[in-house]
Amino acid sequence: MPLVALGLNHQTAPLALRELVAFAPEATPDALKRLTANGGISEAAILSTCNRTELYCHVADGEEAAPRAWLHEHFNLSTQHLDGFLYHHQGAEAARHMFRVATGLDSMVLGEPQILGQLKTAYQQAHDVGSLSSVLDRMFQNAFSVAKRARTETRIGSSPVSVAFAAVRLASQIFADLKQATVLLIGAGDTIELAARHLLEAGVQRLLVANRTLANAQTLAAQFGALALPLADLDTRLMDADIVIASTASREPVLSLDAVKAALKARKRRPMFMLDLAVPRDIEASVGELEDVYLYTIDDIGRVIDESLRSRREAAVEAEAIIDLQVGHFMNWCQSLDYQGPLRALRDAGFAHRDEVLGKARHLLANGRSAEDVLQFLAHTLTNKLLHAPTRELHAAAERGDAELLRAAERLFADLIDRQRHR
Repeated sequence: MPLVALGLNHQTAPLALRELVAFAPEATPDALKRLTANGGISEAAILSTCNRTELYCHVADGEEAAPRAWLHEHFNLSTQHLDGFLYHHQGAEAARHMFRVATGLDSMVLGEPQILGQLKTAYQQAHDVGSLSSVLDRMFQNAFSVAKRARTETRIGSSPVSVAFAAVRLASQIFADLKQATVLLIGAGDTIELAARHLLEAGVQRLLVANRTLANAQTLAAQFGALALPLADLDTRLMDADIVIASTASREPVLSLDAVKAALKARKRRPMFMLDLAVPRDIEASVGELEDVYLYTIDDIGRVIDESLRSRREAAVEAEAIIDLQVGHFMNWCQSLDYQGPLRALRDAGFAHRDEVLGKARHLLANGRSAEDVLQFLAHTLTNKLLHAPTRELHAAAERGDAELLRAAERLFADLIDRQRHR
């Protein structure tokens, strides 16, 4: 049964399309249930972040196109609209893709660590829904192991480069002195927390944190000496912000064009710098058309981070070598599954012979035969039954000159042969 990795990301699809095929966290479990309800898909996981949406599936032979068809149907998108932006990997390449994603080699910011946490979340969601079995579970575990090795054995995670770091660096290029700026952070997730950390390191002294759940905003604000706000207060406090950084999981914009217009009027046209790091977007796209607003999206950030990545690019070569090795190990394990049926049949036959001969031995004991006679019968009969089929096949192989099978038998029974030679 083939492995499939299907998706689109920041390299293959524009932000507007990525918004259309993003899965909300609360909708993912139901989507997984419907995905695996497809008869051709036995296992599945969904990874959906601001930069990518991907399906990882274990499908029946001949059903390699099933995940793509499901994606079309789920989002009601035609092949013309979607297919030109999708990538589709199978088998070893599907495993390689997941391992590269986990390691940060396929990220907008090379080697960024957040994607590993997002992949672990995708794994946990699939595990909780019951859409994982042995193959995808093993592939995820190998991906986590590869990412850990890459970070400990190479410099792929060296230097503070992340989307949040790049966002703060861009802000520092536009504002000569961040110490004088008031920054409004919208959201309370990992990206916003990282942004807050980098802003404090850059000297920012006035931070506001707004979130739909006020308690989460308060928890984050307490770490950085910031003021926590509910989203309902955005319209009244937006005028205070010189810099706005937004990253929520909202399906709709949290900052409207009208709200920003009102804030600019209250600021007497003093400019505002806005960074929208969310997918779907948190700030209405039309805000970028306002004369006194500098609005950057997640895709814009990707264009300003290259200068910090030289050492990571060198480490990426080493990380790719680790991935190549682990892909080989994983695929060898997958191929071994093809032999589980014959191996189980062999073990079942052995146990059946044992039970049959043991039953006859017990019958002999019950009828007064001596223990020594019964033991001799048991050992002789069981040995003959176990060796009969392989001995017959090896004789036939010798007669027809099947050297490959004879060499395989030598490797299989090497310990027994060596022990016999040294008796």
